[in-house]
Amino acid sequence: NAQTSKGGFWLYGIHAARTALANPRRVVRRAVVTDRAQAELGTSLKGLDSVTLASPDAVSRLLPPGAVHQGVALLCEPLPALDLEDVVQGAAAPRLVAVLDQVTDPHNEGAILRSAAAFGVAAVIVQDRHAPPESGALAKAASGGLDLVPRVTVVNIARALEELGRAGFYRIALAADGEAALREAVPAGDVAIVLGAEGAGLRRLVRERCDASAFIPMNGVMESLNVSNAAAIAFYELRRGRTT
Repeated sequence: NAQTSKGGFWLYGIHAARTALANPRRVVRRAVVTDRAQAELGTSLKGLDSVTLASPDAVSRLLPPGAVHQGVALLCEPLPALDLEDVVQGAAAPRLVAVLDQVTDPHNEGAILRSAAAFGVAAVIVQDRHAPPESGALAKAASGGLDLVPRVTVVNIARALEELGRAGFYRIALAADGEAALREAVPAGDVAIVLGAEGAGLRRLVRERCDASAFIPMNGVMESLNVSNAAAIAFYELRRGRTT
């Protein structure tokens, strides 16, 4: 069963599983593993009350069709909710956060979380009604990023941007019709980069809460990038030459 009645979910893949097992905030109820995956995860599985050895096919039956599980499935609780103020106050300067406006595809958000972990993004902020729930697909696409990068769920993105502004963040909307190239829009201090869903882009009220808009220069053959690719380029540009 890919989703349980109590709100748990099956997380799968070696990288996602190893990072989840190392996360003190993550509650893992059960592990189902092949011999090979058990050997690869090693001491990471110690301390779990329930570890079941199974065949690859038996692991597959717990998961959605086509899930690339690498021999491991963990029955997990969703992570406890995080408070935006607590997360940004605890981040090291210069702080960089990503704000996702209605990015609903778990593969896109997962890839963004993976890049966020790689480039030291302090938090990824999403809206509760317009973001994917925690799931195996999200965790697998994030390749560990779901348990490495604080993911803050808020009710209202525009209000969250107002809060970030009060906390000293310079808010940059990434948009094809931005005012300047991103590399020219980067300030010295804390930055919130705001990314919208493909197609619709940023909503007007969200964009109005930003201090500036910026674009990623392209040669014109392609009109736009996948949002997760744009995020990776933006994180690199915003971290380039800065200490973390």
